[in-house]
Amino acid sequence: MSIPFFPYKLFFLYIEPLSALGGAIYAGFLPKTYLKDLALTNTPSQFTREVDLPIPTLMTLFQLANLYLLFALNEHLVLSSTHDIKTWKRLLFGLLVADFGHLLSLAPLGPDAYWRLWEWNAMMWGSVGFVYLGATTRICFLMGLGLGGPDQGRARNNLKTK
Repeated sequence: MSIPFFPYKLFFLYIEPLSALGGAIYAGFLPKTYLKDLALTNTPSQFTREVDLPIPTLMTLFQLANLYLLFALNEHLVLSSTHDIKTWKRLLFGLLVADFGHLLSLAPLGPDAYWRLWEWNAMMWGSVGFVYLGATTRICFLMGLGLGGPDQGRARNNLKTK
């Protein structure tokens, strides 16, 4: 048996990895745009005009793109290769920790960045809104929501059929 709750499979195997792949492309191939968009709409940005990025900044964005690619590949390839709930929970717990780290990285924008969604641009919707969705979905999975009740006992720990 596979992961029984279809929304988990759809989100973790396809939607989120494709989103991370989009982030990799954006950071790797459009680094100036990526930096310019990485702020609230009313936050001044030093990247509003076309300038060459400092080499360390460019290198950092390429490394970020690589990590987005790793995220996409790990999530899709590992989760699509197993039906073991323990493996799913361990990988998704690691990604939940990364969700909180990602949200914490936005702290320099101030507390408004986390809740003033009417000021969010597309990048902020991805960096905050989509991360909220991913973290919430992971928490639901880790709590066992949609994975069957306690009467299924062993099936909750290993989703393989005999």
